[in-house]
Amino acid sequence: MIYATIFHDDKEQLCCIDGVGARVFLLKHFFEQELAREEAPSSMIDFIRCYDEKWTDKIAFFFGQRPEYAIPLEEVKLLAPIPAPARNIVCLGKNYKAHAEELKGQIFSDKLPEHPIYFTKPDHTVIGTEETILPHSHVTSKVDYEVELAIVIGKKGMNISKENAEDYIFGYTIANDVSARDLQHDHTQWYKGKSLTTHCPIGPWIVHRSALPFPLCLDLKCYVNGELRQHGNTRDLIFDIPTIISDLSRGYELRPGDIILTGTPAGVGMGFNPPKYLKAGDRVTCQIEKIGILTNPVGD
Repeated sequence: MIYATIFHDDKEQLCCIDGVGARVFLLKHFFEQELAREEAPSSMIDFIRCYDEKWTDKIAFFFGQRPEYAIPLEEVKLLAPIPAPARNIVCLGKNYKAHAEELKGQIFSDKLPEHPIYFTKPDHTVIGTEETILPHSHVTSKVDYEVELAIVIGKKGMNISKENAEDYIFGYTIANDVSARDLQHDHTQWYKGKSLTTHCPIGPWIVHRSALPFPLCLDLKCYVNGELRQHGNTRDLIFDIPTIISDLSRGYELRPGDIILTGTPAGVGMGFNPPKYLKAGDRVTCQIEKIGILTNPVGD
């Protein structure tokens, strides 16, 4: 099942999308008619908080019997699945070996991490597919791209075991961890360089975990103006998803709607000689197998 946040009829709404991504169904119809609720959840976070695993099949069956509710995808605007995260987005640095190696001598230690490297991005970095990445040229001249698999947490939990990690996942989406490399280098931590407004495109939707069971083995690709820059696979994560959730949750409460970016493969702009940083007019396309495509233009 695929869930999305859209702009339709002059307002933000929740929907599910059929498997081929051609038709949209507003979730309010399911809540009103199948569950007899007067009001549907007003946001994706509220939807995740109240989500019942039984709904996965029920929603598919409900809309399968009601084709009259279908809206063509091209008639709606896809927003970021969670346009306003309740908390900072948690990210992992250097979580693919080849990416860590291409950064040698440029970002902190040359050693492979022995423990996950965490940093965060604030909520104002989030934009949806086809929204514009601002270059902030008055602040940075080295804007880079990073395709990443993003985990969306489904329920509250702390001190989660690796064996139970999958139970705490709601689903997966695509993220582009846009980075200002000069700011990242100049500061003694990564927060500023990772936190400029519009520097975390996410989308185009969330694929429920039932469609992507463990162990994940998904191809990731990033194109800039049609040129393939990054190509990796989640099987190459240094710290896999169960490890990330278990380690992060030790003494740290995960909550519904939390977003975790799992790291990027090799091929970032900084890794080329000479570097290939983003510039005005570029078009960045992030693609993950079985999830979809996230595309964003770079503004002036």
